[in-house]
Amino acid sequence: MLRGEVDPKPEIGPQIDALLERQVKPNGRDGEMTNQIESHTQYSLQDKGVSVLLGRDYPQPGDSPLRTASNGAGPGRLVLASHRGPIEYHRGRDGRLEARHGSGGLATALSGLAPLADVAWVASAMTEGDRQMALLHSASKIQLGSGHIRHRFVTLPRHTYDLHYGVFSNPILWFLHHSLWGSLKSPNIRQKMRRAWESGYLPANRAFARAIVEELKGSQQPSYVMTQDYHLDMCPCYVREMAHQAILQHFLHIPWPAPEVWEDIPQEFTAAICQSLLATDIVGFQTAASARNFLLTCEAFLPQVAADYTRAEISWRGHRTKARVYPISVDVDGLRIRMASPAVVRHRERLARLTSRYTIVKVDRLDPIKNVVRGLDAFALLLQRHPELVGEVKLFAFLVPSRRSIPEYREYALQVSQRVAEINARYARNGWRPIEAFEENNYSQAIAGMSLYDALLVNSLADGMNLVSKEGPIVNQRNGVVVLSRSAGSYNELHQGVLGIEPLDVESTSAALWQALQMPEGERRARARHLRKVVEEHDLRAWLDDQLEDLEELAAERAAPLIPAATGMIAS
Repeated sequence: MLRGEVDPKPEIGPQIDALLERQVKPNGRDGEMTNQIESHTQYSLQDKGVSVLLGRDYPQPGDSPLRTASNGAGPGRLVLASHRGPIEYHRGRDGRLEARHGSGGLATALSGLAPLADVAWVASAMTEGDRQMALLHSASKIQLGSGHIRHRFVTLPRHTYDLHYGVFSNPILWFLHHSLWGSLKSPNIRQKMRRAWESGYLPANRAFARAIVEELKGSQQPSYVMTQDYHLDMCPCYVREMAHQAILQHFLHIPWPAPEVWEDIPQEFTAAICQSLLATDIVGFQTAASARNFLLTCEAFLPQVAADYTRAEISWRGHRTKARVYPISVDVDGLRIRMASPAVVRHRERLARLTSRYTIVKVDRLDPIKNVVRGLDAFALLLQRHPELVGEVKLFAFLVPSRRSIPEYREYALQVSQRVAEINARYARNGWRPIEAFEENNYSQAIAGMSLYDALLVNSLADGMNLVSKEGPIVNQRNGVVVLSRSAGSYNELHQGVLGIEPLDVESTSAALWQALQMPEGERRARARHLRKVVEEHDLRAWLDDQLEDLEELAAERAAPLIPAATGMIAS
């Protein structure tokens, strides 16, 4: 399906009526910052490609502009806004602040814009170091690879931050977007939800909007704003109120569920989110299904909405918003460079000594949507059904801790650990054990492991995209087979080269693993070659280019002169 296309309007299914809730007690303490930061004009992060130039060394509007539109429309500043930014600050052993790459995949993806435009990046102050840096410098200039950008922190009161990020965004919106509302276990959740909305989510989005508009001041027209993901769904409407001429895009990195799923939160919340997103010029999604669901949701919750499913557009109160599909991808060249790094080489040599005849790899955050427990169950069933594999197959599970302050996540991580221990206890033989689990955030180790797989298991319940399924074929050196959930957004692009599975079906997942391990070498090679080709042809740069192209087209449309139509009407 081409970018921008949306499937024909489907029938809306039955309503979801399960409402399970969770007790949330946000931390209201506002810790005081007692340590003073030493005054320096530059902080460097060796071997990471990141440096920070403070104070007077700001880029000027137009220094590195977005490509000029074909009609000559002048370039302006591009402001990115996301919860997690490209760098974080932490105290080093010597007590000084150190800059580190942000740990989120989104930050890595958007860093590719740095050399393409005059970019400012607005992000939450997440760590104590971030807050301390923000006290000294409202904005700074940072270098990402070959480009420079402005970087501005939004510093929220602790209580507001906790309600915004730790309650309403996660887990409420996260679970809702992934159609896992029933996994929340709190009584009185609607009361807590309203408090988090009013005292956390809305104030945080307003604060982001003010910071964005501050970055737009003095920039040439057209200026562009790209807000990112579910944390900032209410930001576009606030930006539009203060910056009427800015070209706004909001991108959802996670799935947009069917309209009936949105009935699990108060109707006015859903309506407000839809109204905010309709203040944008473009709303971007990972898949056509999500774009279609968005149009349906707006129709269901807003009066007098006109949705065009053929053009993938929606009009409301005289404003037109385009729903576009931009499947995110990976930095292919960057991955290959990283594979040759000393850290990855060391990890690969160590892991290779732990492999068996066959190697299965799983790389996931410890998040219920990743369906890790069922993946482990499928592996255990593989050993049960094929006892000849005992001692002959190894599962590497690279598990990244996630949102440990949220009870559901802590409980799920415990379930995963217990299941790993049970399987190892049952099938261990003579110093061999079937599962090697690594519970840590170690990206170099994870991609080293992916280079060794005979089968890569991705069985998520719902994913906006899932970049592991795209990283694996690029770094793998054994013509490994990808076993991929049909509920992952990446399945749409990769389906011809993978073994597709239904994530709730443990038996079929186990059977797919067996099929992958027994697949003839010729078929393995052909599938691996196909997957590499797909990812190489639509890499991270292509994902960014598609969005910039659409932004440029909007700028050109706005700059085009008014031309009298044959009917005497004025058409733009």
